[in-house]
Amino acid sequence: MVAIQVDDLTKTFGETVAVDELSFRVEDGELFGLLGPNGAGKSTLINMLVTLLRPTAGTATVNEHDIIEETAAVRNSLGIVFQEPALDEELTGEENLAFHARLYGMDRDTRRRRIDEIFDLVGLEDERDRPVGSYSGGMKRRLEIGRGLLHEPSVLFLDEPTVGLDARTRRDTWEYIQRMNDEAGVSIVLTTHYIEEAEQLCDRVAVVDDGDIAAIDTPDALKESLGGDVVSLTVDGPTTEFTRQLEDRPWVAEYATDDDTVRVTVDRGAERIADLVRLADEAGASIASIDIHRPNLETVFLSLTGSTIGERSSASGAAAEPALGRTDGGQQDRTTDRQSQPAPTEDDR
Repeated sequence: MVAIQVDDLTKTFGETVAVDELSFRVEDGELFGLLGPNGAGKSTLINMLVTLLRPTAGTATVNEHDIIEETAAVRNSLGIVFQEPALDEELTGEENLAFHARLYGMDRDTRRRRIDEIFDLVGLEDERDRPVGSYSGGMKRRLEIGRGLLHEPSVLFLDEPTVGLDARTRRDTWEYIQRMNDEAGVSIVLTTHYIEEAEQLCDRVAVVDDGDIAAIDTPDALKESLGGDVVSLTVDGPTTEFTRQLEDRPWVAEYATDDDTVRVTVDRGAERIADLVRLADEAGASIASIDIHRPNLETVFLSLTGSTIGERSSASGAAAEPALGRTDGGQQDRTTDRQSQPAPTEDDR
């Protein structure tokens, strides 16, 4: 069964096209990544899929439920982990999960069973009775991910799940996300601007830029599409004769020059260094330095868009696109208000 089907989905805000006729599908059990900078349209897309925004045009289904005609069924079949924290830090971990379970109408026995399973799944059994305010950042993120799985959804949406975490905690969180996908069997859609996160976690990645999908495939296939390693040679003197020599070589996929640097794309770059140095010598060029860059998803993004993700984010500005769950310029769409949340009683847990 297809977890998510998207056909020509579009969202405009006045004259601004935030999402431009996107079409793709997410397979059942797949860990699918949306990789792109701030303002690319990732969160706007997710907000439509979780029924927080109504599309301007196009259609989509989540777990075979239409996002416009069957909003209640869509919401019941998915879980969401917002980019911004959404836990009540005055309640314990167990109380947070118990309250969430009540929102989904779970009976007491089901609540207790699922809460026990979630604490075991995210490795927080020893912390369940502590106030969430005393948790580390990584522990809070794990609890939020577990909470998103509490009602056993078919699809889990994670919006920038490791933003603000240190490198060690980020890697630990990746491990838990992978474990959720493997053990819970849930389809996961993850938005991120971290290259390594997409490479490490995702079965397939959609490269999102300016409201459009520039490419979609497995991380390995996207990197292989560039044609090999990029060998950068800094040349003392003119590069014209050297580049002319490169034109006749079948093992050179492509080359480009930038001031005194020549970038050559070849298979097995380390094995071709001697050949490149020989050609430069025959052309009367002196090589000052050589670097080998193996393709990653940053290289793919640069090749597809002409800019790095960091450059795109800086150009668009951090506030160019609302985070997941924000649809009105910063006011987060919440199903509950913290001050209206009663502390769970013993029978509620």
